[in-house]
Amino acid sequence: MKRARLIYNPSSGREEVRKKVPEILDVLEEAGYETSCHATKGEGDATLAARKAVEDRFELVIAAGGDGTVYEVVNGIAEQRYRPALGIIPGGTTNDFARAIGLPRSIMKAAQVIAKGKPNPIDIGKINDRYFINIAAGGLLTTLTYEVPSKLKTMLGQMAYYMKGMEKLPFLSPIHVRIEGDKQVIDEEIMMFLIANSNSVGGLEKLAPNARLDDGLFDCIVLRKTSLPEFIRIVTLVLKGDHIKHPNVVYFQTKKLQVTSNEKVPLNLDGELGGMLPCTFTALPRHIQLIR
Repeated sequence: MKRARLIYNPSSGREEVRKKVPEILDVLEEAGYETSCHATKGEGDATLAARKAVEDRFELVIAAGGDGTVYEVVNGIAEQRYRPALGIIPGGTTNDFARAIGLPRSIMKAAQVIAKGKPNPIDIGKINDRYFINIAAGGLLTTLTYEVPSKLKTMLGQMAYYMKGMEKLPFLSPIHVRIEGDKQVIDEEIMMFLIANSNSVGGLEKLAPNARLDDGLFDCIVLRKTSLPEFIRIVTLVLKGDHIKHPNVVYFQTKKLQVTSNEKVPLNLDGELGGMLPCTFTALPRHIQLIR
């Protein structure tokens, strides 16, 4: 019998995952999995739990929670020679990656997808000694996801991010970076850069409209130095996917990217704090088997 390990964040979203754990286990066991579970106890615990699941040779590891839980589980299995299949049950605030792969928002429907689904190879990204499955970013507003208090996210959901963003808008300032891709070099002041593996970021499903999970490429978006009114206009264009035509937006694809700066620039990896510049981003083609 195949074995599955459910790693869940009991405080994700409005704690719905925690309430439905018995039902999730029933669905998986009816599908033929011998299933056990682990409730995370704090930052980094999901990574440790995923590594232990690899050591114990589980065939399937399921990340149940928000994008942060998925990020930690991916970092627990991506560096291993033996990598179990990955299942995802969205229970967070934005669930960017779950949205990108078309998972149902319903926890139980997502569990059914895992029970009936098949493994599909997908790309992930590596930055220095860390991994990300959806998005890496640096610059203005990229600290939002880990600056919003967890209790506020639980109470207000995605609205908490918008509130924090409005609070920061008057203080936008550019950073000088050098970005070197396979065929692209940018050396100037910018507002932010995004490295996308999927098309859904921050609940915006057209931010990287050409992104695919299995093409071996990053989709990179660089927002050049711009005024606050023009920045707001570009944000409105994102809703239709027309921002990539704006002269202050650079959009390109690459397998590898080096980013350096003389300034202190924190990085956001799948919504989590991911260290500081400088760094090298590398696409790892078809590195993980995702159940969907």
